[in-house]
Amino acid sequence: MKKEKKYLKKFRSLVEKERAEEMRWHENEIRRLSGKEREKRGRAILNLRGRNQGTGLGGRYIVKFLRQRHGEMLPEHEFNTGDLVMLSRGNPLSADTPSGTVIEKSRFSITAVFDKAPPRYIFKKNLRMDLYVNDITFQRMIEALGILAAARGRLARMRNKLLGISDIRGPEPAELELFNKELNEVQVRAVRKAISSDDIFLIHGPAGTGKTMTCIEVIQQAVKRGLTVLSAAGSNVAVDNIVERLVKRGVRAVRVGHPARVNPVLREHTLDYILEDHPDFQKAQQLREKAMGLKDKQDNHTHPGPRWRRGMSNEKIMTLAQKGRGNRGVPASRIKDMAEWMKIQEVVDGIFSEVDRLENDAVDKILMDAEVVCTTNSTAGSEIMSGRNYELLILDEATQSTEPEALIPLVKADRVVLAGDHRQLPPTILNKEAGEKGLAVSLFERLLEVHGEKIKEMLRVQYRMNRMIMSFPSREFYSGELEADQAVIDWTLADLELETPSDPLMKKIFDPAQPVIFLDTVEKCSGEESVKDSKSYYNRVEGEMSVKILETALETGLDPGEVALISPYKDQTDWIRSGIDEERVEIDTVDGFQGREKEMIILSLVRTNDSGNIGFLKDLRRLNVSLTRAKKKLVIIGHSPTVGSHPCYRRLIDSVREAGGYMHTG
Repeated sequence: MKKEKKYLKKFRSLVEKERAEEMRWHENEIRRLSGKEREKRGRAILNLRGRNQGTGLGGRYIVKFLRQRHGEMLPEHEFNTGDLVMLSRGNPLSADTPSGTVIEKSRFSITAVFDKAPPRYIFKKNLRMDLYVNDITFQRMIEALGILAAARGRLARMRNKLLGISDIRGPEPAELELFNKELNEVQVRAVRKAISSDDIFLIHGPAGTGKTMTCIEVIQQAVKRGLTVLSAAGSNVAVDNIVERLVKRGVRAVRVGHPARVNPVLREHTLDYILEDHPDFQKAQQLREKAMGLKDKQDNHTHPGPRWRRGMSNEKIMTLAQKGRGNRGVPASRIKDMAEWMKIQEVVDGIFSEVDRLENDAVDKILMDAEVVCTTNSTAGSEIMSGRNYELLILDEATQSTEPEALIPLVKADRVVLAGDHRQLPPTILNKEAGEKGLAVSLFERLLEVHGEKIKEMLRVQYRMNRMIMSFPSREFYSGELEADQAVIDWTLADLELETPSDPLMKKIFDPAQPVIFLDTVEKCSGEESVKDSKSYYNRVEGEMSVKILETALETGLDPGEVALISPYKDQTDWIRSGIDEERVEIDTVDGFQGREKEMIILSLVRTNDSGNIGFLKDLRRLNVSLTRAKKKLVIIGHSPTVGSHPCYRRLIDSVREAGGYMHTG
């Protein structure tokens, strides 16, 4: 047990450090900035009033928040559906501040749902809404760690393999008949090994290699064999992607999670939506309405609070009421009225107990009938999922989840298939010490280090990038093992029939014969800049050039939804976004764009200084993500003396130069 206790102690400590760091970050900003400053940054909205919208599924309370002045639009903000928000009268950090989840937004209002009845001041004026952090995931990580440490039987055997106490045998490929006949040879081999694995198997899926498609086939094969299947991922987007593909293939998939965080197109496949048509749930709703009607009647009677109770027990009040007597200065009529309140409460409590039973029965029947249950890692630890176990877990985006987060769904499974790419960005960690001590290493990567290649299959054929875009990442990060499918090997912007730019530099940049461009700012160097109190950077020269290239792309006829502008630095994306009117063009950080793709990507590297300091560009996994988002055209803008001080970036620049795509800004 020594190793198990050491493991538990280590990760509990790291999770607590990360939790404290995230809470500290949010709270420090709230303390540091005024409400108006937070509003200016889009993380608070002032001068709101609440409007009661009744209750929703599960008795949740719905409130719509609008500006106090009728018809006034909300300021620009970062609030989105699914975000956790705090509502206060000016001090978000006060003890009585309620939190809710955003379920809808418009130019004029934000609607939030509350699990408990919000305080009365919510429905008055001068409210402040703040973005905040959801602490529940940290609690579920700690709980999962505890479950794993105390495990017996099946889960104990899994734990021993996770910790390297027991070895994992490489699986023998199973014979199977494919559902998806278009899978390539390596994908099929991965499916055959994954489905026959007794415990843990890793699917290594570099960019564009069909990792999710391979996972879908594993799920279908498992369902065919009658296995109970849980599919999980770190993000709602990834879970929705799995659900959408499963539904298209005729698999009965149920999406568990807050409806506000689910793609609206998939709402009919969510547990909450399916519940509405279940007879047990409908009966529960009727009983709930009956109980609420009784509570309305209850308001006509005296609540037995301290003012009138005066130390009397419920039994004492009921006895005195039967005898028609007063007590301790409370008249008989008041005691009788309190007794009526308690009688109604007893009936209401009984009704709500029945409501809970009916709702739980309905949930059980729906989830048992599902062929696949799909959740985020965190939701797998929710009350709804409590006590449920599955024969197979498919964990997508496994390399983007911390190990404790991955354990939340893992402790519910007999065996697990993890899919991801440890050569791309790891989990995002705020606490530096926690990251350095192991929290930044995903379970996928650690298992690979402990058990080796025998538990892994790498997908090698990619269906995203022109081979010239693929060439450098393949050599640098995948030992040259990636290959482009025939359908994408030579595709270029010429396939989109765009107009040719008239500007000479733009004409060279948009030349279809050069899928990869490195635009060197060495002749127009102005240096990187930073905003006060920010650890990020921006670069005006690169920003202006990025905007010019982007505008040219749109002028040539490229659809705004098929070009994106990315940068490792948030301050750069913020600076660029302020100068662009076209809302359909995505401008995001490299970290935020992981897993995405576009016909054309414009990448601004930003760093320009005399010391050759490239900061966190040194994490080459970030470079790998940057270079593998584009299908047909990748334009890299950078200062070669700065970024080229790192050997890998120097090799990149030399590679582009050899291919004829290197040029100066002019």
